[in-house]
Amino acid sequence: MYSSATSPTPTGTRTALRPPTAAAGRPGPKQVPPARPAAPRGADGRSADPRGQAARTALGLRAPDTAVPAGTRAPGARIPAARPGDGRMLRPPLRPGQSGVQERIDPAALQTPAIRAALAGVARICPAFTPRQVLREGSRHILVAGTIGRAPVVAKCLAPQAVRSEYFEQLVADFHHEVAVYRAFVRHRPPVRLPRLVAADHDRCVLVMERVPGRPAARERHPVNAPTPGEVRALLTAVRTLNLWRPPTDVFQPRMDYQLEIARYHSVGQLTDRDAGDLRGLLHGLGHVPLQLCHGDALLSNMLLAPSGPVLVDWEQAGWYLPGYDLAVLWSVLSGDTAARRQISQLAQSGGTMARDAFLVNLVLVLMREIRLYDVPGAGEEQRIMIRRLYDDAALARRAVRAAVGTR
Repeated sequence: MYSSATSPTPTGTRTALRPPTAAAGRPGPKQVPPARPAAPRGADGRSADPRGQAARTALGLRAPDTAVPAGTRAPGARIPAARPGDGRMLRPPLRPGQSGVQERIDPAALQTPAIRAALAGVARICPAFTPRQVLREGSRHILVAGTIGRAPVVAKCLAPQAVRSEYFEQLVADFHHEVAVYRAFVRHRPPVRLPRLVAADHDRCVLVMERVPGRPAARERHPVNAPTPGEVRALLTAVRTLNLWRPPTDVFQPRMDYQLEIARYHSVGQLTDRDAGDLRGLLHGLGHVPLQLCHGDALLSNMLLAPSGPVLVDWEQAGWYLPGYDLAVLWSVLSGDTAARRQISQLAQSGGTMARDAFLVNLVLVLMREIRLYDVPGAGEEQRIMIRRLYDDAALARRAVRAAVGTR
């Protein structure tokens, strides 16, 4: 429901209210704004970076007893998305018409050490919070449903296991960004429905928000059964409404370094020399195209189908992208719905040639990310079928890029 699949709040203010253009500073997806040198490590392999240790202390998390596996990540690289089965979904699927809010307390699930640590953080900012149910206990985030008085809420916390992750600092930066986004939405309400912010602890990475009744549009990243045509239309309308919004706030920053992403996928062989050249050619022509405010992680699992309409959750990646980024994400995961893909393509091309080219650049990079995520050793038969479909989609997107370059 509330996916756990967010950069510090900018301190400067901007007089102009229009969004930045693609030519001005191009940071990358799930990126920590500017890349820092790798933190030195001690003889035991632990990070000697005082900022990382301070962040762990503020979160109330102990440093791991074992050394963190060595490895470096390209600046601006996206944290690998959660694998299928990463995190225990402790809530049974909802039946049609069933409310997402359940009042049954699950004492056993609430007594694990990780949940108790998370609840201690929630109690610091919401003493009246009464936990009811563990929605998810994963390696990155913990989601606990509960109530404050009679109001249903959801608490989202950084999991204690995250302290052992090599992506710890990135996860903290993303969480801080999501808190900043929710606080900005308190001052400037977006034209789409989202959970209302109740409380937040920036230092300890705790976020408490309204629990909206409804069901996820899908529970899987790549759902087998797509939503109904009417639900797809409502979701696309909500996404497009957000994309066309121009918020009068400087909390949002560019979240994708397109040149870096092209170079990264080219270096690992996912993009050929011609692919990289074609994408750079399109990107060069988009240098003065205004960026678009996007959700940044517009998966169906991050959209709730509520009685009042679609509700967008999980705003860790919200920011400025080339036009059509959210549409590209939706296109990539709706492989089983030809009609929905046709509708998305028509929306992407309705803005003209530049909007079409931006959508194609976004689509190729999104598909490269999905292939890198799922094409791993030991994949089962169902996953191999999906991998083959992703490669077919990537080949189709490459041909569309070449055709677009040919029309320049």
